[in-house]
Amino acid sequence: VDRLKMGTVVEHDRMNISKEDRPLSYIKLNGQKRKVPQFSFLNQDSVLISDKDYLGKVYLAEFFFTSCPSICPIMTENLVHLQNHFAYNDNFGVASFSITPQYDTPEVLRNYAKKYGITDKDWHLFTGEKDAIFNLANAGFNIFAAEMPDAPGGFEHSGLFALVDKEGYLRSRLDDFGNPIVYYRGAIPEAMGQNEEGEEEQISVLKEDIKKLLLE
Repeated sequence: VDRLKMGTVVEHDRMNISKEDRPLSYIKLNGQKRKVPQFSFLNQDSVLISDKDYLGKVYLAEFFFTSCPSICPIMTENLVHLQNHFAYNDNFGVASFSITPQYDTPEVLRNYAKKYGITDKDWHLFTGEKDAIFNLANAGFNIFAAEMPDAPGGFEHSGLFALVDKEGYLRSRLDDFGNPIVYYRGAIPEAMGQNEEGEEEQISVLKEDIKKLLLE
């Protein structure tokens, strides 16, 4: 649609707005801004942590498992990269929910954290009741996770990160058509640029969007 701007016709003006200049969108369901569902699980230090402990912080949520032979190591390395990038800011955190909690005990999660260099005090690796975690993934965040014997490691799950603001609302940037992207690709390293399927990495844009929320 052509638009009038400063007395001149500008073609597709909305499309030409720099992504970096766009405000982040709220994710809505039936017209209501979506908040992170309530949760409460043990972390790698056997401390009970809930969604309320993240209030006042900008954080990323993911679903993973420590024995994952495919995308989880890449996702964790990308999150460690972001952890180090925002090491100066006490209001950044991560919530990692294990989809194999029967195996990923606090001790296993603590060893995993040491292996990958997870040092942020607000990065919690969660274990708990399996059905509750799967319900949080599929019904709460709408991030797919399922037990599938034929999948690598016996589980199929999304490689997506959810971005949450200081008040617990799900946020995302808009695409070139003005629609929220909802979630961010977490399984493509920033240095790679794009994967074999031609999907672009989104770690670099996450850096920009996390910074925006930290400044709100």
